[in-house]
Amino acid sequence: MYPSYRRRSNSDDEFIHFVLPTLENSTQSSSTRRSMHTSKLSGGCRVHEILTGHERLCKRNFRMEVGIFHALVDKLREKGYLANTIYVSVEEQVAIFLYAVAKNATNETLQDWFQHSPDTIHRYFKAVLNAITNLTSVYIRAPSLHPHPILSKPQFYPFFKNCIGAIDVTHIPMKLPLDEQEPYRNRKQTISQNCMVACDFDLKFVHIHPGWEGSASDARVLHDALNHGFEVPNGKFYLVDAGYANTPQFLAPYRGTRYHLKEQGRARQRPQNYKELFNLRHAQLRNHVERIIGIYKMRFPILKVASHFPKEKQVDISVACAVLHNFIRLYNGDMTWPSNATMDIDQEQIIDVPDGDHNYQDDINAFNFSREAGNQMRDDIARQMWDQYISRRTSR
Repeated sequence: MYPSYRRRSNSDDEFIHFVLPTLENSTQSSSTRRSMHTSKLSGGCRVHEILTGHERLCKRNFRMEVGIFHALVDKLREKGYLANTIYVSVEEQVAIFLYAVAKNATNETLQDWFQHSPDTIHRYFKAVLNAITNLTSVYIRAPSLHPHPILSKPQFYPFFKNCIGAIDVTHIPMKLPLDEQEPYRNRKQTISQNCMVACDFDLKFVHIHPGWEGSASDARVLHDALNHGFEVPNGKFYLVDAGYANTPQFLAPYRGTRYHLKEQGRARQRPQNYKELFNLRHAQLRNHVERIIGIYKMRFPILKVASHFPKEKQVDISVACAVLHNFIRLYNGDMTWPSNATMDIDQEQIIDVPDGDHNYQDDINAFNFSREAGNQMRDDIARQMWDQYISRRTSR
């Protein structure tokens, strides 16, 4: 964690032990050292107090309910990824990691909070991070091919019956050495990774593709994901925004037409044509990915700041937080609480990052070749939707 850290050699120690008594005019033995971590409240005791105290304490400090915390610990033990050691239980190891991602806590802060040495904090943070990322294939899985119940609603059926989720990107701030920053500089001139996520309509991540430079287009990140394991089953599609090409696998809204739900609300009028109606229905469903990204970042505030970890660890943390989100969702954790929770992070640390691209940049040939077919598919859906809409209005 501290690459520049260097232990003093024996000669260094001898020099310090010799000089300090002389400078301080002290008669104290040079071999006497004060222990730094002397609090009566050990890390284990602190964790126990939180887990047995008010339910809000666990949410505030570990970002999940007590029962889900214990379920996570049990799963990591069961898989053999973590085990108790002489001085640190699995509960405390997990707490060290969760407190760090909840507060963007430094090693020094974690030393004080858990009463352990820098090496101990570093070792267990790394162990838990590795353990949680090892669960990625278990908890971030391809979506069900059966239509989600929401798609049976009259406004969505049968038009979106083959839709299996929604895709977007989220920019996550990064802290990098000066000579590595430029490719990661986004259009707001801050430093970030461009992280693609796909979700289903149960607010679970079904894919995450992190680590791309902040300057990369959303479509390029998606194209790379397709080359590294992300798949769209034949005949199925995801909903995307205008930052992507409109293809049969990735259905985008009509450009130049009101889209976002706020825009539709401000208009205070019913859709005037098939394009407006399609965009309204599209936005209502694609809103799931915007919601899951909001929950993801509010639950784990470290994703809103440039954390102090090495680049690879910053990327791994974004994946681990997605795994934790799905784990919490699986155990019916509160999905509304993060939006109202207080973030114990200095607001000045929060980095301003962009949303996804506003328009597709025509930069991926593989998508460009499919746009005509995508436009035809979208027109067919939108016109059928409009015919149904008009028919129901006139029959009232």
